Amino acid sequence: MGLTVEDVLCEDLLMDAEVVTSESLIGKKKVQWISVIELPVENFVRKNEIVLTTAIGCKNDPEQFIKFVKDVIESKAAALMIALGRFIYDIPKEVMAMAEENDFVIIVLPWEIRFANIVETVMMQLTDAESQDRKRSERIQQELLNLILAERDLNDILTFIQDEMEAAVFLSDRFGNLFDKDLYNEKVQQQWKQKVVNGKIPRQQTVQSNNDPLIQKFDLIEGKQSLLQIPILQVSGDPQGYLFVMLPEDEVTETFLTTNRIHIIEHAATTIALWLSKRNAIEETKIRLRSDFVDELAKGYFQSHEEAASRAGLLGYELYHEYVCIVGFAENMERMFERRIQEAHTFDSWKKSMHRYIEEEIIYAATTLERQWLLTRNEDVFLIYLQVEHQTDHEYATDFLDMIDRRLQNLLPDIEMVWGLGKRVKQFSDYHISYQQARTALKIGYRKDKRRTWYDQTGLDRILLNLYEFDDMWEMMKNTITPLINYEAERQMDLIGTFTAFHQYRGNVSQTARSLHLHRQSLLYRLRKIESLTGLSLNNSDHLFLLELCLKTWRIGNEDINASYSPK
Repeated sequence: MGLTVEDVLCEDLLMDAEVVTSESLIGKKKVQWISVIELPVENFVRKNEIVLTTAIGCKNDPEQFIKFVKDVIESKAAALMIALGRFIYDIPKEVMAMAEENDFVIIVLPWEIRFANIVETVMMQLTDAESQDRKRSERIQQELLNLILAERDLNDILTFIQDEMEAAVFLSDRFGNLFDKDLYNEKVQQQWKQKVVNGKIPRQQTVQSNNDPLIQKFDLIEGKQSLLQIPILQVSGDPQGYLFVMLPEDEVTETFLTTNRIHIIEHAATTIALWLSKRNAIEETKIRLRSDFVDELAKGYFQSHEEAASRAGLLGYELYHEYVCIVGFAENMERMFERRIQEAHTFDSWKKSMHRYIEEEIIYAATTLERQWLLTRNEDVFLIYLQVEHQTDHEYATDFLDMIDRRLQNLLPDIEMVWGLGKRVKQFSDYHISYQQARTALKIGYRKDKRRTWYDQTGLDRILLNLYEFDDMWEMMKNTITPLINYEAERQMDLIGTFTAFHQYRGNVSQTARSLHLHRQSLLYRLRKIESLTGLSLNNSDHLFLLELCLKTWRIGNEDINASYSPK
């Protein structure tokens, strides 16, 4: 903790000194300075300073003495040493009561003790304490560097820091995601994830009143057990991660951050910056290579199975299993972000954290089900190849997606994942085919507001999508659907919904009117308006079929419906 008032009083010079208030606190009062002060106090007293005084201006003036002591207390001095016998002969009860109330230490000294001797003694103690702090700091710095040079893992580094700090520590990337989660139990991981999701971690740097340039970089995240956040900086000055120190319960930052702990944090930040630079370079390269491989496999860039299998083996993937391709994305990220109080994040940085957690849940589900997996992400869309064996594609993919969705609901209760699934990969060329099928299923499912869509259940929709590409179909939709859309926009009348209900009830006007809560005459007016705008008769079965076909084709292929997602 450094030098304390108790350490000062242990000197032989002060053996006759007497503590008259708050004696139980002398072992906790930190000493950084010592000075001789008489009236007025003003701003001459520093925090953690021992004040020596004869109270020369307070003789026969108790009120002035009380004000003097009050000013010293408010300056947050470590203690007040008063020489008795010339100007003050005893300490008034009011002063002692005020000191006790403010947990302030008052010490009385015999008049004969020279202040110069006291100052000299305390300065020697402070110099010795500073020398010990420097040696301790150098030892910690050397031991941390030795851990890096010995290529010890993160657990060893964090354990050393934790032991020296006497507090739990955590390391995260710049988005708040914990490194090496295996170091923490499931409960800690879930609590941490929730803090990241809610935008509490990492905290945006705030302006600090402390003058220490290192402490100015600290941020306090308050809670049941507060966290001290320290940025791990890159050469550019931008954070590449954060070190978090969990303060013991009921501990305040000012008392926790001793000189020794500040030195530990400073050396820890430097050491971890080196460790992260090395790790990030390796991990980013590995992730990029694996991701690029899966992307190239899905897009059919490999010329042969042998070429792909050779690359796969180097990356730890196995292609001799049967897989099913799954693609998916979270469609409501922006709405989720807006519902949360985001003190620290832009939407993009928060979304990256959420993508990271979704990836983790995908890997967790595949690992739990003991199946091989290949994974990449193109912008917001996740691409997965999941190993399947004896189960049907539907059965196994359902178990897999159920587990992902269930776990994501615990973390993000309002998340809405949309999935598209292709057919089973049985031979090398099927990797590309299954991916194309999954993309098509995702596109169709999203536009029909379905959370999961299997390719082999989209026969009609695929036919409509193909029709959508024909010029003749475009011309027909332009002549039938466009007039209805324009009229709806101008008159705020739902003609397309009206026709859909009319067709659903097989042309029964009464049932259609009841379902739409319309008068019969209002419905008939709408139906006549549809006929006049489209040039088609609703009494003609061929015309009905044509209008229904145009409407279904427009709904499945219209890009405007899909403004937030556009598979490439």
